[in-house]
Amino acid sequence: MQNEKPYNTFIDMKTLVENIAAQYEAFAKNSALQLEKNNKAAGTRARKAALELTKLLKEFRKVSVEEAKK
Repeated sequence: MQNEKPYNTFIDMKTLVENIAAQYEAFAKNSALQLEKNNKAAGTRARKAALELTKLLKEFRKVSVEEAKK
């Protein structure tokens, strides 16, 4: 049963990192649209992605610190 924990954590970390990358990509795309074309809807999407990134990065830090303690 102890072997399952690191494996699950690896999958969780991998999924978490993939989600962070996807959210950053959405943020970068929409913030560029806002800056270049003054697209207000893109600005809203960029802010939403930034909030989601904040949540994901906090979760990453929590999981990362927990893994470092092992």
